Amino acid sequence: MSSGALSVREATKVYDPDGARVVALDRCSLEIGAGDFSVVVGPSGCGKTTLLNAIAGFHELSSGEIYLDGDLLSSPTKPATPGADRVVVFQNGALFPWMTILDNVAFGPLAAKGYSKEEAHALARQKLEDLGLAQIAFDYPGQISSGMRRRAEIARAMTLKPKVLLLDEPFRALDALTKTVSHQFLMEVYDRDRPTVFFITHDLDEAVFLASRVFVMTTRPATVKKILDVPLPRPRDYRLLATAEYQSLRDECQEAVREEARKAFSKGEREM
Repeated sequence: MSSGALSVREATKVYDPDGARVVALDRCSLEIGAGDFSVVVGPSGCGKTTLLNAIAGFHELSSGEIYLDGDLLSSPTKPATPGADRVVVFQNGALFPWMTILDNVAFGPLAAKGYSKEEAHALARQKLEDLGLAQIAFDYPGQISSGMRRRAEIARAMTLKPKVLLLDEPFRALDALTKTVSHQFLMEVYDRDRPTVFFITHDLDEAVFLASRVFVMTTRPATVKKILDVPLPRPRDYRLLATAEYQSLRDECQEAVREEARKAFSKGEREM
């Protein structure tokens, strides 16, 4: 039975930096089916990362609820709690530079699931082999490329077999060619293991190429402006970018985002 269905219901998050009331999310609701690849786009500072952090269990909601497979994850009366069923890959690298890639990938099982060191290393070796990364197992993060480090972080996340993989602009700093290779790697991971994916990006080509569904967010306070279904066939490759169907979907997404970006610019919004 598939798992990983997310339900965000009327989620509101209010920050109060320096005594100023800042509403990041305003009654935001969305439904993500088990195994869906959902991508969230919107203006900088609109609240995308706030929503991801709420799902991850890094902070509480001011009001509203978040459910995973029907179980309450977060509400004003339920403290937010991270869990191995939701793993985050951040935009800034999180590999430990003093550990080999093998030790980095084994770290999750050791920390979260109580494996012995031998069991964790065996699991990490198998995951690296499954994902075509066995050749870097004994390298250190500083010895491999930025794109390879990103792939190693995704391998580490998938070692925990999460229900939900949360990605906060993981390829933002990569050059165009490296990003293309990293996209293909992520798609292979997704097609192989089918986790529920919640992916944040500002790159509309990335959004439409990867997603089963794109959620376009309003400027802050964020709520869902538009839901764009992406019925492009899987497995996907970059020949899709030349098709009329892809271009039509991208244009529709761009128009929705551009309208909100204009509003954000006129209000002087910035990243929180």
